Amino acid sequence: MALDLMSRKQVALTAVRQAAAVCKGVQEQLIRPETIEKKDKSPVTVADFASQAIVCSMLADAFPDDVVVGEEDAAELRQDDQAHVRQAVMDQVQAVSENCVDEETVLSWIDLGGANADTQAYWTLDPIDGTKGFLRKEQYAVALALIENGQVVLGVLGCPNLNGGELLVAIKGQGAQILPLWDSEDTEGTPIKVSEITDTAAACFCESVESGHSDHSQSAQIAKLLEITKDSVRLDSQAKYATIAKGDAQIYLRLPTSETYREKIWDHAAGKLVVEEAGGTVTDVTGKPLDFTQGRKLQENRGIIATCGPIHDKVVKVVQQVLNG
Repeated sequence: MALDLMSRKQVALTAVRQAAAVCKGVQEQLIRPETIEKKDKSPVTVADFASQAIVCSMLADAFPDDVVVGEEDAAELRQDDQAHVRQAVMDQVQAVSENCVDEETVLSWIDLGGANADTQAYWTLDPIDGTKGFLRKEQYAVALALIENGQVVLGVLGCPNLNGGELLVAIKGQGAQILPLWDSEDTEGTPIKVSEITDTAAACFCESVESGHSDHSQSAQIAKLLEITKDSVRLDSQAKYATIAKGDAQIYLRLPTSETYREKIWDHAAGKLVVEEAGGTVTDVTGKPLDFTQGRKLQENRGIIATCGPIHDKVVKVVQQVLNG
């Protein structure tokens, strides 16, 4: 039986909005200048767990038979020395929950994200995509996608710090829309389209802030070969996919940093669909479609190229030229 994507879309929008509200609260309450200096990751840990608890609980309540492949599980949080973190997670969940919930209930919600990516249909969730961007109070995203028979059929990206808060949503075959993140009354949004440029010389790169995520020196070589002169837009998380989908940039590269590294499905599923439904193209660096039938990682793919579409083949060709020396 086909999944009811419209009802799932509405629940997903509400869940991502609530998770984003929690993340925003943690940023405002728990991140201080010394947080980054001391490399203290506890605020993002609290937000990660609280975000996953909220999304998983709402999906379970609305669709009890649906499963979630999430980034987190509560094993670490259950340890005796994590009592202060557990309490902080509880406080954040309680802040948005309509009912009083106990600690074990919240931990069980987090553990709902521990499913394997081996069923006919499942959700995949990154409760905070862009950890360092979150800690810098810059760009991060709550990314939720539904995969059916190896195809991403529904994607939602909540980007709290993108232009005051943006929510992007796409259903396969039905286009992509943008909504205000903090306006819960808006459930339809405005259609978005990628840029219409057809010449790479007119394009703008969208790159990761963190050099560990993609090789910036190789990107510079690629840009030169593509005759790109505009400065790159650098931001963390799947907000890069949002930037391509809205037409604010035309090329997103995530170049392989090693022979063995493979991307995780929750880092790309929602963004991929949003870009494609906005008219763009997303493949790996060889031009292969992303294969979501290989479990929790994109085992058959290396790296990512997302573009506005018409320039995609040329970008792939140049990327291969640079990567292969």
